[in-house]
Amino acid sequence: MSDVVVVDYGAGNTRSVRAALTHLGRTSEVSADPQLIANAPYVILPGVGSARSAMMHLDETGAAAALRERFAADRPILGICLGMQLALQASEEDGGVKGLGLLEGLVVRLDAPRIPRLGWANVEPWGNAFYFAHSFVAESPDAVATSEGLVAAVQRGSFLGVQFHPEKSDAAGLEFLDSCLSLA
Repeated sequence: MSDVVVVDYGAGNTRSVRAALTHLGRTSEVSADPQLIANAPYVILPGVGSARSAMMHLDETGAAAALRERFAADRPILGICLGMQLALQASEEDGGVKGLGLLEGLVVRLDAPRIPRLGWANVEPWGNAFYFAHSFVAESPDAVATSEGLVAAVQRGSFLGVQFHPEKSDAAGLEFLDSCLSLA
């Protein structure tokens, strides 16, 4: 069995996430198989893509139910960008999409002069800069970190979600991923 299952929802940045995991000496596989998601030591729900398309794929494959069961069993999950957003109750994206409902909150369109928000930004209180690429942002009482006044991370139980892309954030991102994986 691999150290990490990277959840396949038909889009996402699975290749760059797997490359970062390989760099850290971790084995991984990309799958939507509910059994693999349930039994993996660690699960990553990656970013990039459409909320509606991702949720449809997760529902059709049974991966959504497996993620909810994993969360209820307090087994570790890392959500990255869209993966974090999917964990909330709903998103305004694509005319409105119901999320996994693991955490309280909504995903709303980013209100900024330039969309998408691309580039490096500091995350507080962590003090490191990470790479962001997003057009939507979470509004959640489960926020544990911010960047430029926006939610950068949410956490409840063993679910941690980040708006930034650790797999594209050089040394700080790799250190972050390694720290997350050490909890498995």
